[in-house]
Amino acid sequence: MDLLNTLVDKGLRREVPTREEALAVLATSDDDLLDVVAAAGKVRRHWFGRRVKLNYLVNLKSGLCPEDCSYCSQRLGSTAGILKYTWLKPNEASEAAAAGLAGGAKRVCLVASGRGPTDRDVDRVSDTIKAIKEQNEGVEVCACLGLLSDGQAERLREAGADAYNHNLNTSEATYGDITTTHTYADRVDTVQKAHAAGLSACSGLIAGMGESDEDLVDVVFSLRELDPDSVPVNFLIPFEGTPLGQEWNLTPQRCLRILAMVRFVCPDVEVRIAGGREVHLRTLQPLALHLANSIFLGDYLTSEGQAGKADLEMIADAGFEVEGAGEVTLPEHRVTAGGGCGTHEGAGCGSHSGGGCGSHEDAGCGSHEGGGVCGSAVAAAPAAQVNEARTDLVAVRRRGAGTDLAPNA
Repeated sequence: MDLLNTLVDKGLRREVPTREEALAVLATSDDDLLDVVAAAGKVRRHWFGRRVKLNYLVNLKSGLCPEDCSYCSQRLGSTAGILKYTWLKPNEASEAAAAGLAGGAKRVCLVASGRGPTDRDVDRVSDTIKAIKEQNEGVEVCACLGLLSDGQAERLREAGADAYNHNLNTSEATYGDITTTHTYADRVDTVQKAHAAGLSACSGLIAGMGESDEDLVDVVFSLRELDPDSVPVNFLIPFEGTPLGQEWNLTPQRCLRILAMVRFVCPDVEVRIAGGREVHLRTLQPLALHLANSIFLGDYLTSEGQAGKADLEMIADAGFEVEGAGEVTLPEHRVTAGGGCGTHEGAGCGSHSGGGCGSHEDAGCGSHEGGGVCGSAVAAAPAAQVNEARTDLVAVRRRGAGTDLAPNA
């Protein structure tokens, strides 16, 4: 297929595809799916080999959020039966992080629900970062605390944070349909604050919220312009008790096309499969490793994930290897020059030296979503069959942080 050959050539040269080419990837048929995965896999292997980076989430504060993000089980008015607890103590968070690191993770993602941190919250998280780093040499720490005020990113950086996550989630045009208590511009501002403070910026999206193909392409191109080092791709987990609890719009094939499109647009950036992979990719999860070079190990913020041991077995069985603590995630040119995923300097989605958090799965400080079908340059595919509601795969987290039970790592 000429389209795929063109996209592979552009990906190997770090050249950004056109919007029409990105839309065409989303419009390919299921008959062409393996060809799409193979093509995007060439780009993934060129920049990241067969390495898979493991990240581990620690939910520092769960539930009771004043924001109204429609996808989130922690939102204002949510009746989802999730765990609710206030801030973990630094030693509790460090203990939770240690479990993930022992399981093979190289990055710990510290997440807290809420609109954004107070200065006291930043002090608390700074103490937690220091505790984790003192006990785990070489660990990467990413914070995900919501909207940042002036000076807070710098304080987190001084405390030892390596990265900051704040997702755009969906396109600017449809953002107001998902959230009303803050704006798309607020999210962009926080990512820019993190970048300016020298933190590795992590920002991604949520697919499956009812968005169109154009919305998906819009948010991915916006992410490219923001220049994050990692782009987490979440697939909406429809929690009962949230406004999007009945939105089952994704199929495993649709998820793979979305991941392939993100890889083509951001060829040399850490693309992470975040929340919802077990629910929507299901038995096709191993194929997604040919597109993304990063996943979360174990559970998410408020939902359970695949068993940590099963994650490791899946990676090995698919012919991939866990990225070691001493290995640098991003290609050398991005680490040394801060280049983007476009053709020119600073023109793409990545630059400094790491990834982030950004798991939707219900998402405290940012995350998820899915969609329609359009296309060009390739015959439009038939309308995607709506995925059946797999509520049996949505399990509320009842172990790990905030409980007396051992974590899944």
